[in-house]
Amino acid sequence: MTSESNDLIVVCGAGGFIGGHLVADLLKQGYHVRGVDVKPYEDWYQLSRAAENVVLDLSEKADCRRAVRDAALVYNLAADMGGMGFIESNKALCMLSVLINTHLLIAAREAGVQRYFYSSSACVYAADKQRSTISPPLREEDAYPAEPEDGYGWEKLFSERMCRHFREDFGVTTRVGRYHNVYGPCGTWQADARRRRRRSAAR
Repeated sequence: MTSESNDLIVVCGAGGFIGGHLVADLLKQGYHVRGVDVKPYEDWYQLSRAAENVVLDLSEKADCRRAVRDAALVYNLAADMGGMGFIESNKALCMLSVLINTHLLIAAREAGVQRYFYSSSACVYAADKQRSTISPPLREEDAYPAEPEDGYGWEKLFSERMCRHFREDFGVTTRVGRYHNVYGPCGTWQADARRRRRRSAAR
């Protein structure tokens, strides 16, 4: 997706691991960025001071409207997610993330947002297609017939379809990316190590 440097780009889920890196990279390229997350600032993985950082609950429609106001491009990386252990034992909470994408799409359409990106997941694929390292590589169409991970995967697959239909019915330019294993600097393993060092130093 392209944008003019004076356009406002909104990154939803900016306090998360991927969102934090995305904000930093967009700023490095000279874009005007608004970062949005529900977490208090001290819990963001990265906090880029050059961005317009806002704490909002994107499951609420009014907050979504505030988030995308004046935006040309929206990246939706926001979800109630905390790794496989979380999604396996919090299926209802994961499903409620559908409110985030639903309300963001409605707000984006109302605001005339030019482009909208939705962050999906490999959890949309059937688990049987991912059990072995010698399985054939996954293709986009392998998500159907649908048998995604229960809870989180169903929410992601449904939200993908909603993006498609907002594109077809309302002309909102939407794109979807399915993330698999994502790791790197500022990842949870490093954050946990830093917290352990701080606790040890405090003793």
